[in-house]
Amino acid sequence: MALAHLLSEDRHPPDALWKEPLTSSRLLEYEIWTRIHARGLAASHADEVRALLARIALVELTPPVLARALDPFPRPVRTLDALHLASMEFLRAQGQPVELASYDDRLLGVARALKIPVREA
Repeated sequence: MALAHLLSEDRHPPDALWKEPLTSSRLLEYEIWTRIHARGLAASHADEVRALLARIALVELTPPVLARALDPFPRPVRTLDALHLASMEFLRAQGQPVELASYDDRLLGVARALKIPVREA
C-alpha cells in the first residue's frame, strides 16, 4: 500500500490511513527504496519516501522476530511475507493491537488464518 500511495497508482489506500499511527517491519523501508531505485525515481520521490517512512514506526528484525519467521505458518508464505507476519505476531505478543493493510491476497489470507485483523481498502 505504501508504494501504491507513493506512486499514485489507481488502487491506493485512502488518505486517512496515513494520518493514523502506523507500524511496519523494517523490511518496508527496503522494499520501498528497492522499488523506487528500480524505477529510477529516487530523484523525484526521495523526499516523499523519507516523509512517509518518518510517519511509520518500524519494527526491527530482532532475534525473536527472525526466530518466529523460521516456524511454519498456516499456509505457505514467501520469505518477506514470513518476516512481516513474524513482526506482527511479535507486536501482538507484546500486547499491541495489530491490523494488516495490504493488497496482497496471499498475505491477507495467511494473516486471516493467524487471526490477524485485516483492513480492507
